[in-house]
Amino acid sequence: MAKKTASTDDDVIVIKKYANRRLYNTATSSYVTLDHLCKMVKEGKEFTVHDAKTGEDITRSVLAQIIFEEENKKGQSLLPIKFLRQLIGFYGNSLQGFVPSYLELSMDTFAKEQEKMRHRMSSAFGGTERLALLEDQIKRNLSVFDSAMRMFAPFVPRSGGSSGSTEDKEGASAAPKENADAQLDELKRQIALMQEQLETLAKK
Repeated sequence: MAKKTASTDDDVIVIKKYANRRLYNTATSSYVTLDHLCKMVKEGKEFTVHDAKTGEDITRSVLAQIIFEEENKKGQSLLPIKFLRQLIGFYGNSLQGFVPSYLELSMDTFAKEQEKMRHRMSSAFGGTERLALLEDQIKRNLSVFDSAMRMFAPFVPRSGGSSGSTEDKEGASAAPKENADAQLDELKRQIALMQEQLETLAKK
């Protein structure tokens, strides 16, 4: 069965990237730019990007490139420096596997609730009430992630046949657990800050 290259409302648009870095939209049979792809994302159009020669899916790297371009535009930065440092720090960390799921869950929930939150915030009186509504949504997102972390906490050692007193074991595990908790708390704080910035831009 031949692979679809054209797009309907239910299909995912296929973008091909050539060696000269040109991007080709197979649905419209035309070359496009990163700005075009950025606009497609904002319009909710699904697409994947493939290397024209190897067929490799390079969607992630192209989306990251779009973010890089947008971050370099004056007045459009969404990602705080501390958040970027913290995110980089999670590469290779024991919590790395949880970060993508949390970010996806948090942003999906925020996107779904965006219009509802905007309506509530516009009808509320005073900055304190508007902030409280936003904080409530963020706390609900964090609560879900906290529950998942307690279920799968990878940094709590299992009991086994190793020797040593209970105090020694608890002392040995306390430091890495506290360090992981501190990293998680900082990530939560930076995510909350990023969400506030997203809502501010959404109201413009």
